[in-house]
Amino acid sequence: MFSFASFLDLPLIWYGLIIIAMFLYVILDGFDLGVGILFPFAPSDTCRDRMMNSIAPFWDGNETWLILGGGGLFAAFPLAYSIVMPALYIPMILMLLGLVFRGVAFEFRFKATGKSRKIWDYAFHFGSLGAAFMQGMILGGLVQGIEVEGRNFAGNSLDWLSAFSVMTGLALVCGYALLGSTWLIMKTEDATQDWARSCATYVLVLVAVFMGLVSLSMPFLNTDVKNLWFSLPNFFYLLPMPLLSVVILVVLWRDLHTASEFRPFFLSLGIFFMNYVGLGISMWPFLVPFEVTFRQAAAAPESQSLLIVGTAVMLPVVLAYTAFCYYIFRGKTSHETIY
Repeated sequence: MFSFASFLDLPLIWYGLIIIAMFLYVILDGFDLGVGILFPFAPSDTCRDRMMNSIAPFWDGNETWLILGGGGLFAAFPLAYSIVMPALYIPMILMLLGLVFRGVAFEFRFKATGKSRKIWDYAFHFGSLGAAFMQGMILGGLVQGIEVEGRNFAGNSLDWLSAFSVMTGLALVCGYALLGSTWLIMKTEDATQDWARSCATYVLVLVAVFMGLVSLSMPFLNTDVKNLWFSLPNFFYLLPMPLLSVVILVVLWRDLHTASEFRPFFLSLGIFFMNYVGLGISMWPFLVPFEVTFRQAAAAPESQSLLIVGTAVMLPVVLAYTAFCYYIFRGKTSHETIY
């Protein structure tokens, strides 16, 4: 009888799909969350209109990747899902509430006037800020480890709340603000672009500081991570990664002080990519750090085989739609209502 499981490493494929989906979510929804974080600090209502118009065609499609990542974890790795969710219910719910607030703000702000528009401005800002901060705290809660006994979460509902998770929350807020400001450099012009370039310059300094703090903290959270990065010959094999990150930061800093419009955004994506790869190396092969690997958490081969068929059909459609949407709405954004 024909079976995908007979010749495909389905757990590894699904592990890779979830990693890719979450990275796509971080970089795509990251820039529109960053725009929301910066939103109330814009110099004028016209600038705010341009900011919101620059992401209006994309924001809801960007969140597709969060659904794929979460749904894939539930379906393909149910053991990991059953451990991670009870450990992180509170920040997950707060994140979703933030996303709801910003989603509603899109619908109402374009139709509101006067003081009511200010209400939706702040709903958009605090929804974006709260969602970004909670995502960073979720990451921090995962990285610092989850207490597991047997096949169940054995910790406290507030274990995720720590100095390290607060730091990762602030770090991700700054990272998203960098993505948002460089996106605005690419998509806007005149006063909005000048203001965004100034914001990106300041935020880049904070991003560099937080990158250093998080990178130095992780080896102290787990001895395996420390041994991986600082033992020989691993140290020399992995050394190019932090060096390349420094090069990207320096080039981005230089570009922010020139007339470059497109490269700053892609360099910002490069910073996220380098951090994501570094995190992946540190976490490999765990889905529940540092307790359950992706192979231990995998669903039955028959379930993963069925799921991969549907994914193989729908994933190219989603990618094609996303690419088409970004192509159609390429170019600079005006302040006129388009939503």
